[in-house]
Amino acid sequence: MLEEIYVECDANMQHSVEHMKHEFKSLRTGKVVVSILDHIRVDYYGTMTPLSQVATVLAADATTITVTPWERHLLSAIEGAIARANIGVNPNNDGNQIKLFFPAMTIEQRQNTVKQMKGMGENAKIAIRNDRKKANDAVKKLEKDKAATQDESKSAQDKIQKMTDKYIALVDDILKAKEQDIMTV
Repeated sequence: MLEEIYVECDANMQHSVEHMKHEFKSLRTGKVVVSILDHIRVDYYGTMTPLSQVATVLAADATTITVTPWERHLLSAIEGAIARANIGVNPNNDGNQIKLFFPAMTIEQRQNTVKQMKGMGENAKIAIRNDRKKANDAVKKLEKDKAATQDESKSAQDKIQKMTDKYIALVDDILKAKEQDIMTV
């Protein structure tokens, strides 16, 4: 029974780290990435559809993203959706495609991005600590139900704490690497 708790706790903590990494894709670093547009939805025949499912989205170079709709009549809808998304640039519609020109990031913008990133990291740490609490509660319940001895319970809680420390350290390492990536000009 304890082994199941360990496996579930480890999987939950791993998921928290993966979720944080996924959130990082929405952050802007020195070069543009098309994933900054992942959350944008376009009205496609009455259905709010992800931008990537109605257009080709490419990073033309380090500062430019081009969005080429598969159907020309979607140009204005895509342009409006990008403008409403408030990603820090205005869409430029040339009649065939939309170009997004991202200016080079200032030090202040980089620092703000690092603050956002650290907030995401803190949320991941909170999720990991919540996973620890859930696992410890399950262990204490086993002890209360006499399915585990007091020594087994103490040992299990120590193991869960070591697992927590490992994932918190992993988050810190990822944050440090990402901060260095963002602050590199």
